[in-house]
Amino acid sequence: MDNLLAEQQTFSDNGLFLDTREEHVARGVVTAHPLVIAKGKGAEVWDVEGNRYLDFVAGIGVLNVGHSHPAVVAAVTEQLQQLSHACFQVAAYPGYIELARRLNNAVGAGEKFKSVFFTSGAEAVENAVKIARAYTNRSGIVAFDGAFHGRTLLGCTLTGMSQPYKQNFGPFPGEIYRVPFPNAFNGISDGDCLQALDTLFAVQIAAERVAAIIIEPVQGDGGFLPASPAFMQALRELTQRHGIVLICDEVQTGFGRTGKMFGFQHAGIVPDLVTVAKSLGGGLPISGVVGKAEIMEAPTPGGLGGTYGGNALACAAALAVLDLLADGSLLARANQLGGELNARLHQLADKYVCIGEVRGIGFMQAVEIIDVESGLPDAALTQRILDCASQEGLLLIKCGIKRNTVRFLAPLVTSDSQLEEALHIFDIALARATGRLG
Repeated sequence: MDNLLAEQQTFSDNGLFLDTREEHVARGVVTAHPLVIAKGKGAEVWDVEGNRYLDFVAGIGVLNVGHSHPAVVAAVTEQLQQLSHACFQVAAYPGYIELARRLNNAVGAGEKFKSVFFTSGAEAVENAVKIARAYTNRSGIVAFDGAFHGRTLLGCTLTGMSQPYKQNFGPFPGEIYRVPFPNAFNGISDGDCLQALDTLFAVQIAAERVAAIIIEPVQGDGGFLPASPAFMQALRELTQRHGIVLICDEVQTGFGRTGKMFGFQHAGIVPDLVTVAKSLGGGLPISGVVGKAEIMEAPTPGGLGGTYGGNALACAAALAVLDLLADGSLLARANQLGGELNARLHQLADKYVCIGEVRGIGFMQAVEIIDVESGLPDAALTQRILDCASQEGLLLIKCGIKRNTVRFLAPLVTSDSQLEEALHIFDIALARATGRLG
């Protein structure tokens, strides 16, 4: 034991940990910031050297209720004292069943829905595809340029970015088709995308052979691009007309991030299947597919499952998260914080011409960084901005198919003073990265 403690004590700074990481962790796992985090609370984290950071990444949208929320900690602690794991395929337990009931009510809006749980967002997406194919007896799946649906083989096939996700990992699963996603900044309209779908059905695969269309209500890794309510409504009408299952991937947009419980609710539609993960678990790994009962019943017994899917501890955490969201105060907070952040980012856009666009919904906001002379995406400048922000104590990450968009994913429990501090740091980072401040 003394030797173990002595070994742990040698890791008292980021550098020693990161050297060991370099030696023992596969290089395919990228770490955005050269930090090793020891503790987190709310919207703040501290590294192993004791340095404090405002965490506006939050596990890439995992911590809408913040780091180590007392309600989540208490729920998991109590569950751990009772049952840590049983595997739902072996024996049922109350948390899984109750979580399914509550999510069915939250998503179904009065319709009969059912749920099944997994561990990662990619698992949820893969199983949503299985369910859609089983229900329709069709094979084709339509996804969008710029989409991100996971890193499994099917997940990265559905993902609409070649690098770094596809690399040399092929051959990829077949029967996956792709169309553009609306992007007004780049001149791609809703009409362009709907026309692309019509063309796809005419020249590549008949609509009657398409099992599902999968869409993020706001593209996450693709650049924080919101799909307009009109586009989502048109997609809903099109899928219903052709008997196609509409899958809304709410892995990043769900549980209050956009100011509503789910991103699709901004359009006033009800999807057929919804994938959930990330902030559902408050930091614990859990995902699921929530869908119309008739569709969810298509796979026969044994076709769905997973050893850790709907783990008892994760279900307890998820139920605590739903309790925190139940009264609507965190949703209201997301809208308030999002409005303030959006307004301040527009002020910074007036100050720094490298900000080509500010966009987002609720507390899911981003800025697109461009080269001032050419107006083209500037990934290098984006990285300098992130590095400068990190050095000043603000953690952010990039996104977009050109990796030139800075995204903000702060917890919904972020305080007014923390938001103000973060924006002040971001201002400094922009100034330093662009050479306006030495």
